[in-house]
Parts: sequence; C-alpha cells; structure tokens
Amino acid sequence: MIATLATSDILRLRGPKNAVSPTKPYEFLVEPEVTARGEVVDVATIFLTNRECPYRCLMCDLWKNTLDDSVKTGQIAQQIRFALERLPRARVLKLYNSGNFFDVKAIPEEDRREIAGLCDPFETVVVENHPKLCNSQCTEFASLLKGNLEVAMGLETVHPEVLPRLNKQMTLEDFRDASSYLCEHGISARAFVLLKPPFLNEDEGIEWAVKSVDFAVDCGVSCVAVIPTRPGNGAVEYLEERGDYSPPRLDSLERVLEESLGREPNHRVFADLWDAQSFSWCDECVSDRIARLAKMNLTQTVMPSIQCRRCAAEIN
Repeated sequence: MIATLATSDILRLRGPKNAVSPTKPYEFLVEPEVTARGEVVDVATIFLTNRECPYRCLMCDLWKNTLDDSVKTGQIAQQIRFALERLPRARVLKLYNSGNFFDVKAIPEEDRREIAGLCDPFETVVVENHPKLCNSQCTEFASLLKGNLEVAMGLETVHPEVLPRLNKQMTLEDFRDASSYLCEHGISARAFVLLKPPFLNEDEGIEWAVKSVDFAVDCGVSCVAVIPTRPGNGAVEYLEERGDYSPPRLDSLERVLEESLGREPNHRVFADLWDAQSFSWCDECVSDRIARLAKMNLTQTVMPSIQCRRCAAEIN
C-alpha cells in the first residue's frame, strides 16, 4: 500500500514563499510553439501573482510565487498590462496564475471583462484551471474574448493508485467531464501530464505517462504537455528521502515524446524543457538532446536520436 501525505503534511514540509508583488507578474516571456494548424508562432506567457491555489497538490511548487491574501479588484489587469507593455508582439497569450483562473479568490470575477479586453490582440488565450472549476464561468469568459479560449488542466497521471495520493482532489471522471464540457462549448482543452510522479520507478514512469497522454487525447484534449516531476517543494524531497521518488531521466522524457507523437492526428504533445539539463547525467550530449526535444516540440515529428559515445560506453 502506498503511503499518503495529508494536506497538513504537505504544508508542514514547505519552505518559505518568494517575495512577490500584487501589482506585477512574477515572470513573463515569449517563446515559440506550434499551433493546432501546424504553424510555429510566438506565444506570450504571463505568470500572474495571486492567491495560492486551494488544492495543494503533493508535487506542486507553484505556491512559492503566490500571495497569502486575494488581490484587489483591478490588480490582475494591472499585471497583464505591465507585462504586455514590455513584451514583443505574439499571436497567443497564456495567462498562468499558479492555480485556477476561475477561482474567484485568486482572480476577481469583476476583473474578467477588463482582462478580456486586454486579450483582444491575441488569436488564442490559454488559462489554467482545475477540472472541478470548469463550468459556466469558462463559457462566459470565452464569450468576452475576440479570439479563442483554451483551458489547461492538470491530469497528472491515470495511474489508479498514484493519482489519489497526489492530493489533486479529482478523479479521472472529473477530468473527462471537464474536457467534455469544454469541447461541447467550443473551448479547447490542454492537459498537463507528469513524467514519473512519486511512487513509480523509471519504467513505470514512462509507461504511465504515455497512458496518461492517450487518456487525455481520448477525452478530447487537443494538446498535452509532459512535465518531468521535479523536487523543490519539500514534500517531494521528503518522499525522495523515503525512497518513494527519484527524478526522471532525460532519456525517459525522450521516450515518452517519441511514443506519444503521431499516435493521433490533430493532437500536439510537448515535452516541458524547463531546467531539462538537470535530468541528464551526461554533460557531453545534454545540449544536443534538449535541442532535439525542442525541435520535436515544434515539428511534432520524431527526430533521429542522438548518438553519444560516453552514454554508449556507460551502457556497455
């Protein structure tokens, strides 16, 4: 039986939060991404500062850049305006808020019309949200946008024993119902899948990540991001000390992307490459491997594998 950490344990194991401002996003950037039409476009991502997500998932470290209290009316729009004035032009906008866009304690409901107005220049607006909060709020916000709305949700894993122990507070049916609701109302769905969450070994991590991608696609999700499970939030380090977690390898991320690409038409699968070098033990080929994954992300095509003499010697 896999041991479970309660919410109180997850909170107890945390370190301090970072100092952030309610009037400025804690980060913003532009990077390329391939669209559903196969075009590579610039995507602006604004990491909004707001109240912490109430779900407190076991593996999450996004709380580090959140506030203890709700923002005031107008401050989220102020943050978006601050970032857009400093970012180059882009066709897609991601508004990521370390939690749930439709949590009224995180982003005030009365701000949504002004936020939608700031999104007018963008073809697509992506927000993140918990499956249990995908309801009429999503369709109401979509109606305010000139462009299309896409809602990104954390699926994490379809492993029947691991998912309940991530403190996600949802079931696979919750995820399927949310995806169906979004698709029925013309809203695209994006999913986050974890590579090797706690309680799985390396081979299991690969197997269940691929299964999770397949489940998301079957639910109608049009885009899946595969995220290596990282330490850094206290709870994951605790599980690592107990032997219930170890970081995934870079070659496992390669395997998942290779096996997931092209399985279904008109669906995109991305490997999350933030801090990807930390998952490789070989400093001779790591840059080439990450560049290969980045190219696969943009082309949605499996590229020739990287041949490394040092890695080959280690295997042999």
